[in-house]
Amino acid sequence: MSNPSDDGLAGFGYKQELERTLGNFHTFAAGISYISILTGTFQLFYFGFSFGGPAYWWSWPMVFVGQLMVALSFAELAAHYPVAGSIYNWSKRLGSPHVAWLAGWMMLTASIVSIAAVALAYQITLPQISSFFSFSGDSAVNAVILGTALIVFTTLVNAWGVKLMARINSAGVFIELIAAVLLIVALAVNITRGPEVVMETNNTGADQPWGYFGAFLVASLASTYVMYGFDTASSLGEESHDPRKNAPKAILRALIASFVIGGLILILALMAVGDINNPEIATGGLQFIVLDVLGSTIGTIFLLAVVIAITVCNLAVQSAAIRMMFAMGRDNNLPAGKHLARVSPKTKTPVIPAIVSGVIAVLILVVNVGQPQIFTVITSIGIIMIYLAYLLVTVPMLVKRFRGQWPPPKVEGTKYFSLGKLGLPVNILGVLWGGAIVVNLAWPRREVYNATEPYHWYLEWGAVLFVGAVAVVGFAYYWFVLRHKSGVLADHAAEVHPEEAAQ
Repeated sequence: MSNPSDDGLAGFGYKQELERTLGNFHTFAAGISYISILTGTFQLFYFGFSFGGPAYWWSWPMVFVGQLMVALSFAELAAHYPVAGSIYNWSKRLGSPHVAWLAGWMMLTASIVSIAAVALAYQITLPQISSFFSFSGDSAVNAVILGTALIVFTTLVNAWGVKLMARINSAGVFIELIAAVLLIVALAVNITRGPEVVMETNNTGADQPWGYFGAFLVASLASTYVMYGFDTASSLGEESHDPRKNAPKAILRALIASFVIGGLILILALMAVGDINNPEIATGGLQFIVLDVLGSTIGTIFLLAVVIAITVCNLAVQSAAIRMMFAMGRDNNLPAGKHLARVSPKTKTPVIPAIVSGVIAVLILVVNVGQPQIFTVITSIGIIMIYLAYLLVTVPMLVKRFRGQWPPPKVEGTKYFSLGKLGLPVNILGVLWGGAIVVNLAWPRREVYNATEPYHWYLEWGAVLFVGAVAVVGFAYYWFVLRHKSGVLADHAAEVHPEEAAQ
């Protein structure tokens, strides 16, 4: 039988190389810091409000219900397959190697883009705290300077080892949660109107061909851009204690906690702001509301908490990218896979993926200097690719269910999270939701992908073109080069007896 310390990892064909040091809160913190409510709401509130008015708030529960269907399916998968690079490995065991590679490729590319995108959030917050952080009069250049500093920090921490990453991440999440609760209380005692404010549209559908429904679909992207990444809790499965039990709980707790806390912050901010028709809300977002309602001193303290949330969010996003790169590398499914899968004997961490992901993210940031619209397109597309990667898991899972091949056989004596008879309808809803949200995200809208001059058709259609290019070029490389030598590298393979093989 396999060594109990590897939690059945040998059954998946791998030997235990990463260090199992993470507990319940660490895995929960990884999931919730990737979602990062303070980062997402403060970064994107202005977008939702400007396109949908206060009624955009309804997109928050809508996205939560859809993502909950996905998260419930992921919780079942996390119990059966607690392996690094969760999306890639789940897809590999549910579908074909080709589908799995595409899922991993999409998720990896999107995660690296997300590192750069999250780092840009420093520019939205730090200069409002102090002019010290305005190193350049050009906001795009300043954003790159601040973002690069953050990426260098998270790269060093992730390269140093999972223990340091987990400690900083957990401390940051603890501060973020305390700050979020205090912000909810502070906004609640300063409300000036009732919750009916979320029924106001501010006439935002006037210029939309589908009326307010069209405006709401655009505004809902603000919530769609936030509520994902909960699978990170399982991506750390090879570094967690008892991941079959803890990862499913961490996934669901991270999503539910984010929904409750974020939803309260958003609605109370709308109820507390002095003038709901103030045009600065559509540009300054939650930062403006917090300073308007709480004053500069208290408001600045909360903005500092947002900075901490951005920092640990970037730490978690890069950590997930590193595990994905490691997982695909040890299967020889990336160029230089042998080097990407190498685990430092000192830090017990894949150091090269940390450096590679950090360098590429900084290079992506530099694009923002001359072509900020292109960066907006790339950022949005990165999120589309994450939702596509999710579909490349939920669709094969649904196929397995229809064929009567789910759930797979269980390890004797192990309790698994299970949806039982609800599994099929939940899985179907998750697939329908994923398909609908990808269409809404990728729909060619000038106001999203080419909001200011100069107008270019290729920017407006950027989502379709870029995602298509990433998928086609990446898969062509896999098909003609990588698939011929794909397979677990000898240095990472474990000897597996037939009776131990994971189903």
